[in-house]
Amino acid sequence: MQHSKKELVEISIEKAKTALSDASFSFSNDRLYNAQNRIYYSIFYSATALSYLFDKVTSKHKNLLHWFNKKFIHEDKIFEPIFFTFYKKAYENRHKSDYEFTWKPNKEEVEADLKNTEVFTNAVEEFIRKNWLEE
Repeated sequence: MQHSKKELVEISIEKAKTALSDASFSFSNDRLYNAQNRIYYSIFYSATALSYLFDKVTSKHKNLLHWFNKKFIHEDKIFEPIFFTFYKKAYENRHKSDYEFTWKPNKEEVEADLKNTEVFTNAVEEFIRKNWLEE
């Protein structure tokens, strides 16, 4: 079954919201490693929604990160540079959380990352809905 661009964007937005909800639940239950993973994926799915819109879909996480920075921060200046910082930090912390077995998440930092992720995912969804999708 082939999906339309709009469907793929909507699916990505829904996945971002679900990952954010999962991150919040995990954080509330002191499952910080899982929260860190879901924080990243909420941002990743938001960026994926943008990539479907602009026909720049990639399976490489770093490629998506760099494309987001180039297109939405530097070229089009749609989002403030802090959004790239949120994305990059979430990417780095998810990598540490999943692969560096001596790394331990700090609860206060995870809480801040969770709040930043909510800002990121909401801003991306608002941009998409306002500019590309009919409500």
